[in-house]
Amino acid sequence: MADIGKDIERPLGQKLQPKRRASRGISGGTLVAVLAVLAVIGVSGAIALRDKPFRKPQDVAVSTPKVVAAPATPAPAPAPAPVAAATPQASTPMKSGGPQIIHVQTEEGDSPPKAAIVIRDPSTLGQNLKVAHIPDRALIEASETGPLPIRSADGRRPFDVYARPWSGARGARVAIVIGGLAVSQTGTQAAIAKLPAEVTLAFAPQGNSIGRWMQAARQSGHEIVMQVPLEPFDYPNINPGRNTLTVSASPDENLKSLHWALSRTTNYTGVMNYMGARFSADASAMEPFMAELGKRGLAYIDDGSSSRSVAPDLALKDGVPFVAGDMAIDAVQDRGEILKKLDSLEATARAKGSAVGIGSAFDITVDTVTSWIAEAKKRGIEIVPISAVALDPQKG
Repeated sequence: MADIGKDIERPLGQKLQPKRRASRGISGGTLVAVLAVLAVIGVSGAIALRDKPFRKPQDVAVSTPKVVAAPATPAPAPAPAPVAAATPQASTPMKSGGPQIIHVQTEEGDSPPKAAIVIRDPSTLGQNLKVAHIPDRALIEASETGPLPIRSADGRRPFDVYARPWSGARGARVAIVIGGLAVSQTGTQAAIAKLPAEVTLAFAPQGNSIGRWMQAARQSGHEIVMQVPLEPFDYPNINPGRNTLTVSASPDENLKSLHWALSRTTNYTGVMNYMGARFSADASAMEPFMAELGKRGLAYIDDGSSSRSVAPDLALKDGVPFVAGDMAIDAVQDRGEILKKLDSLEATARAKGSAVGIGSAFDITVDTVTSWIAEAKKRGIEIVPISAVALDPQKG
């Protein structure tokens, strides 16, 4: 009946139009039109507000800072490093491994650089233990006998880069160097596996598979040094071994022998004498030897066996980090005697701040040192790498 009523009320000749439902949104065409208008307004606003045409995007774009070197500075060879892959380059060559200036700019091509200047002291670097077994190619000079250590183009020294990190605390510190690594394969394996990582290991150049043992030692966290055979009294009846440096040889002959020893492996912070009481007491023989270490950025560790050594004065003159051993800990191969020497080292460290003990990779030495260190740490003694107690002329 309702529909009939509506038909009666409808004007004659017209049809009743159905009511439309209210739209719940904007139609597709309307939305496109609105977006087009907004786009035009946005472009117009950008054109009206900009100060200059966009001819130099680098003036307005934000980019990740890039590190560049001044054109005069040769870029060092790429090398694994304990830091990020993009290692900052020095703006000027280093003279003595001191602090360097690094320019950082926002975009390649900006001249002069637009960002801050960073000062880095390479002597504060220590290699990341995760990559400590990987040689830094910037610190290697190729030779006929193998890789020789060298200062990098930006002034870094093997002594700095290959040093094992330590706390830097001022408490009592003991450094222990165990030599003769690579002579006995089983003894070397045991020393690397048993000795705490803080103990420094010294490799004999006459040993075998030194490169492999170096990697194993560095992966285990040890700092390492190379032993160099020097002439003792009563040579050659007492013979340190192949390519011994002698007082009668010419400087060139001794440097050739030294290079042979240095090229046996890489990743070490310095060299330590093997014997050499006569050689180390002769200034004319020691001068070229020490100058070469200074040139290559290596430390010299004197085992302390000769009181007549001229090494301390020459090391200071040639800018060579230097440290002398306080005592041989295993001259007597007896556990009780070795423990007495180690306790004496502890007493010296408490009195002077630091002490250095030198030993060899005998089984009894390795076992005794390992157990003593565990107890010494509980008494507040810090065991440090040899580089931590060296006197470095470049650091004042």
